[in-house]
Amino acid sequence: MPELLIMRHAKSDWGIGLSDDRERPLAQRGTKVARRMGRFLTKAGAVPDLILSSPAVRARSTAELANKAGRWNAPLEIVPSFYGGGWADVVDGILAAGPSAERILVTGHEPTWSDLVSVLTGGGAVAMPTAAVVCIAVIGGDWSRLGPNCAELQWHVTPALLKAFG
Repeated sequence: MPELLIMRHAKSDWGIGLSDDRERPLAQRGTKVARRMGRFLTKAGAVPDLILSSPAVRARSTAELANKAGRWNAPLEIVPSFYGGGWADVVDGILAAGPSAERILVTGHEPTWSDLVSVLTGGGAVAMPTAAVVCIAVIGGDWSRLGPNCAELQWHVTPALLKAFG
């Protein structure tokens, strides 16, 4: 079954005065955690074949840092609709990428990411703190089935959980 890794961007730096929210960078803590999550995904055997990211600096940086730290070398594509769009825009972005990949990582923002998990898995509230990753498996083995109630939640990992287990 194809797997979708849904990752919220890591902690951003609110101390920088910017006129454009899209330009907000990661905080030092966010950089560290993005790398930790990349290494975790490698150790968990959940290396993505393709990364799709919001154009926001904090989301793109999260994806780039995780990719490098995890040693994935997965291609990264920017999907403009991931910034400010809803869950359906994310689905459209995945399908437009023409996914031949078995495992895709998407990086983006709240509240869209928790909505996406809820819709794809058929309901329920899912908290997506910064840098959290959810893995869902698409039922039926085909990305074209991506939509409401199409997937099973496989696991959900937060940076706090990883820190607690060392």
